Amino acid sequence: MSQRSRVVALAVVVVLCVGGVVAYAVSSRPAPAARTPTSVPSASLAEVEAVPHLVYRSTALGPDFGKVAMSTLADPAGPRAVTADACERVDQRGGTTLCLRSRPGVVLGSSVTAWDRTGHVTYRRNLPGIPSRARLSPDGRLAATTAFVAGDSYLSAGFATRTYVHDLAAGTAVHLEDFALTHEGRRITPVDRNYWGVTFLDDNTFYLTVAFDGRPWLARGSVSKRSVTTVRSGAECPSLSPDGRRVAYKKLQPSSRGWRIAVLDLATGSERLLAETRSVDDQVQWLDDSTVLYGLPLTGERGGETDLWAVPADGAGAPRLLVPQAWSASVVR
Repeated sequence: MSQRSRVVALAVVVVLCVGGVVAYAVSSRPAPAARTPTSVPSASLAEVEAVPHLVYRSTALGPDFGKVAMSTLADPAGPRAVTADACERVDQRGGTTLCLRSRPGVVLGSSVTAWDRTGHVTYRRNLPGIPSRARLSPDGRLAATTAFVAGDSYLSAGFATRTYVHDLAAGTAVHLEDFALTHEGRRITPVDRNYWGVTFLDDNTFYLTVAFDGRPWLARGSVSKRSVTTVRSGAECPSLSPDGRRVAYKKLQPSSRGWRIAVLDLATGSERLLAETRSVDDQVQWLDDSTVLYGLPLTGERGGETDLWAVPADGAGAPRLLVPQAWSASVVR
């Protein structure tokens, strides 16, 4: 493959695989005013937060569209508590809530905000680009954000990503392109590299996707060493299991059949596809050590809404609707 062909191929990967500009626009646009708002039973915020619960972005049509919402793990599709905070991506861990949202202006921008259990804002930073991904480390100290940016010279199609690791306690952020990239045992510096979809093992080790020369790779990163090392090809938007032994990701299928969710055993290298056969263009999450969560957009009259689904992580069973009209879930126990 020529260099020009590889650049074009990478542009396609970035536009499609990082979360999709189109998918983002569908999930983040305001609810159409001409349609009837959806009625969702409400719950007390204090009651939901007092028990194991899910945190997610509500996509129910009406005044709560786009706001952070919560429902109990015992009844995830039941009454939900809705906050006043609107986010494109939300995560909650270790008592910290992370919110990635669009920043209005002539130039495309986003902002990342974190707050503690009392609602006190502990971190805020403006970022370039359109919000795409946001994740916290297990104790809530570190955060990672990814955004689409336009106009970077190394992509002829005009799309690239910016991924930062934020130390919320120290108030600092580092761009992952400043990390050393090692591939097949040697240091490389491809000008067309893009990073996205970070998932943390702890406050030092993380996994993510890096793409270069037209191919995405699962990679392992170290904050302390400022390094990223490729692990496996073809894995996008990874998510570590709660026990840290497996990683789930989306995997592009042949003949443009979209993405299938796959789970990789990090110790054995064994990979299996899960039972969901619809195309999943999302960074999946884990409900527990045996179940994976993911969002699917709806079409037609429900265009603009998304639902949260769950599927067993061992490849058996069948997908089930977990939370209607929801997106970007995290689990709090």
